[in-house]
Amino acid sequence: MQIDFHDETNSVDEDYIDLIDRVLQFAAKEEDVQTEAEMSVSFVDNKEIQAVNRNYRQKDEPTDVISFAMQEEGEEEMKIIGAEMPVLLGDIIISVDKAKEQAEEYQHSLERELSFLALHGFLHLLGYDHLNEEDEKKMFTRQEDILNAFGLKRG
Repeated sequence: MQIDFHDETNSVDEDYIDLIDRVLQFAAKEEDVQTEAEMSVSFVDNKEIQAVNRNYRQKDEPTDVISFAMQEEGEEEMKIIGAEMPVLLGDIIISVDKAKEQAEEYQHSLERELSFLALHGFLHLLGYDHLNEEDEKKMFTRQEDILNAFGLKRG
C-alpha cells in the first residue's frame, strides 16, 4: 500500500511517521487491502483541523482525526471498474495538537496516540464506523486487536 505523508506542522518525528506507516501496512494486511491501494495522511494543527471540521462536518471545533473515504459511492454514482487503476482509499487528517493533548490525558506515548488516530482514520476509510453502539463496539474492538497484534498496547 502506498501512503503519502504530509506534515504541515513540521513537528512530527521521522520515527513516528515510520511507525505509523508500519502500523497502517500491518492493518492493511490484516484487513486484506489490495497492495496497490493508495492513501494520504496529513498532520496539521488544531486551527487547520477546526477549519476542515467546520467546512465539512459543520462542527466549529478542533477534533483529533478526520477521514475522507474515496471508495464510498453516493446514490447517483456509478461504480467504475478498472483492473489497472490503483484503489484510492482516501485521506486522513490528524491534529498533532490534539494527539499531544490526548496522549497526556490517556497517559500513553505520543507514538501510540498518533498510531491509534491513524488506524482509526484508516478503518473509517475501509467502511468501519461508530454511529451506533454495535458498530462502535466492532470498530473499537478491531482497533485494539490490530494495535495489540502489532505490539502497541496501551500504557
